[in-house]
Amino acid sequence: MPPRATPADYQAQAQAGGVTIAADFVGHFVPTLQGNLSTEDYVVVEIGMFGPAEAHIKLFLGDFSLRINGKKTALPAQPSGMVTKSLKDPDWEPPAAAESSSKSKTNVSTGGGGGHDKDPPPPVHIPIEVQRAMEQRTQKASLPEGDRTLPVAGLIFFQYSGRTQGIRSIELIYSGSAGNVTLELRP
Repeated sequence: MPPRATPADYQAQAQAGGVTIAADFVGHFVPTLQGNLSTEDYVVVEIGMFGPAEAHIKLFLGDFSLRINGKKTALPAQPSGMVTKSLKDPDWEPPAAAESSSKSKTNVSTGGGGGHDKDPPPPVHIPIEVQRAMEQRTQKASLPEGDRTLPVAGLIFFQYSGRTQGIRSIELIYSGSAGNVTLELRP
């Protein structure tokens, strides 16, 4: 994911040594260059790191954590591979939806059953090629780790399955090679 033009293009910014860290809280959405995905089990923060031209920084997921609603224990950042099992593409529709709607037009109700004898719908299996595409999109949008040239940007994931409407405060905590800083984000 390319960094935005300036740190001011993000919700929050803070200085850690010679590096400006900027961030946006995007909730349960996973913004990618090909369109949004979603996850119910993780929340996402988009990070941009800025500094002098051609400056380097060592980035690790362990440098970031997220404190929600002032809880004592902050949530550690998770690798994008952990998120892929819970990803959903709002543009993908299961092919069974078309079948079930055509079947319902031909079924005749006899009245007395009330639908109690119907089997539950079969689980929807996303085709492997769709899963791979979502995984690749997420991986490409993730914050890269290791020695990186500034500016650099990407997504960081935190395991949180609660509703975002219940979030009153969010603090992104960075404790890495550039120093220590806490950014207050808007829910």
